[in-house]
Amino acid sequence: MPRTTPPPLLDVEALFPMLKPLRREAVRLHPRRGEPGPWDSSVGGPLSWPASEPWPHCEDSHPRTRLAPADDDFAHAMVPVLQLYARDVPELPFPEGTDVLQVVWCPFDHEAGYVPRPEIYWRDSTRSEPLIEEPPRPVGAGDVYLPDPCVLHPERVVEYPNWDLDDELAEELEETFEEMEERAAEDGSPCAYRSHLSVAPGIKAGGYPSWTQDPYWPTCPGPCGQRMRHLVTIKSAEFDGVSWRRWVPVEDRSGGGTDDGSGDGSGDGWNVLGLPYEERKALQRAPDIMLGDMGGMYLFVCGHGCPGMPFRYHSDCS
Repeated sequence: MPRTTPPPLLDVEALFPMLKPLRREAVRLHPRRGEPGPWDSSVGGPLSWPASEPWPHCEDSHPRTRLAPADDDFAHAMVPVLQLYARDVPELPFPEGTDVLQVVWCPFDHEAGYVPRPEIYWRDSTRSEPLIEEPPRPVGAGDVYLPDPCVLHPERVVEYPNWDLDDELAEELEETFEEMEERAAEDGSPCAYRSHLSVAPGIKAGGYPSWTQDPYWPTCPGPCGQRMRHLVTIKSAEFDGVSWRRWVPVEDRSGGGTDDGSGDGSGDGWNVLGLPYEERKALQRAPDIMLGDMGGMYLFVCGHGCPGMPFRYHSDCS
């Protein structure tokens, strides 16, 4: 079943024409629990990993936290996090000769952000070779770093910068944002630029990173030395107690929460937070991961043609 984000309550470009040049398209992935196979795009599902290629392991030393391995004297198997095929997300910058992006991570805390350490791989799905049947599993990893298998429902949405607004423009618009929010509240339809009109939360490809803290754009370590391109955001939750009003898909609203009597579940009286815990969690945190305190991880690649397409990541939390 597709997932459809409700349209914004207000026309962003009509209200703020200076934001039009800053619009970007993101692909919301909408993971939902399921049984993906190796030839599917997925979160936490099996990867189309060649049997002839060694499974990745982490040989780092890990900080002593509650999410550290009990024994750090051997390499720890990484786990599948995300697989995206070009047929589902053609917007990704697939290197020539590839059509699959795979993300794995070490499911233990690392010094950089005290979150898992990811690695990415680009593959050609047309290569005919046997796949690994059962990859090794890490010993003693916490459940919060082991994504539950989820199928994906890619959806294109338009975004405008949130925390990535430059300081001068943000200061110019702040008073207008506040006035708009106050009028919307008085009309009985709460709507805030930062929560409902700008950047989509959740696991997504492209667009703007849905930062939890101040933006941090890494610089490419390759010859170009330029700001890197946002590839993927992996968030702990698809929405929160404020952003749900805009970002919960229409298909997930019917038959749940409370309704205003409109019959389609889209009225202002409908509230996902009124769902039983397990039903709400299946929408909000289907992969059942937790990065920091409801934080996120942001993956970046070079967008300027450096050899090997250098990769970096950053994480934050609330």
